[in-house]
Amino acid sequence: MIQIYKNTPLFYSSKGTGNPLVLLHGFLESSSIWHPFIEKLSEKRQVITIDLPGHGKSGNFKETHSMELMAEVVLYILQKLEVKEVTFIGHSMGGYVSLAFCKKFPILTKGLVLLNSTPESDNEERRKNRDRAIKIIRKSKNSYISMAISNLLSVKNRELFPEQLEKLKKEALNFSEEGIIAALKGMKIRTDETSTLALYNGTKYMIAGVNDPILKFSDAEIVANKTNCIFLPLSGGHLSFIENKNEIEKIMHFID
Repeated sequence: MIQIYKNTPLFYSSKGTGNPLVLLHGFLESSSIWHPFIEKLSEKRQVITIDLPGHGKSGNFKETHSMELMAEVVLYILQKLEVKEVTFIGHSMGGYVSLAFCKKFPILTKGLVLLNSTPESDNEERRKNRDRAIKIIRKSKNSYISMAISNLLSVKNRELFPEQLEKLKKEALNFSEEGIIAALKGMKIRTDETSTLALYNGTKYMIAGVNDPILKFSDAEIVANKTNCIFLPLSGGHLSFIENKNEIEKIMHFID
């Protein structure tokens, strides 16, 4: 479904009723990553997916899509659906948006699941890498997308999941250069939300891949302990919804 917010299209879906669960995708992804999970999940609850700004079928709002702006977009969709309290599962950037939402609208946040994500802000090296990525995109968006998505998995797992990677790449090639850059700028300036996660008293999980090439597993474990999250380690890398699909499906059914 499409809603117009600030003269910009926003794509979302909603299936099932009761105990709403919001699934938020990561950078260079869309709500389509959740398609394999929706049918079973929606038998027992309402499942809401949203294409975040500049991704999927949603348009661009600004030169920088901050996590707070994305959280406001999520709020708009929830208001349209007349949903008042939700649990989030956010993959990577979707986890950052979930935390921004929790900080801005804590009374609406029933639970938080950070999937291959962290409450920590970018360090100096990662901020520089965002800037380098923007320069590469402006020269060759297609080359950047292929490289960036391949680098989310180990070499071994790239060989195990070639079709799934190609599907991600093919869809991301349709995203605008402006939307991809706006998300990179937003992630670069995001604030550290470790204290937000620590102070949050609802259900909270961190799910991390032992071989994640983007977020160091040992760092994720430390943050989870520091913030009193339930910590769930998985064998894969940064794309647990692909690499550990069966485990993720089981976890989703036990949330709440």
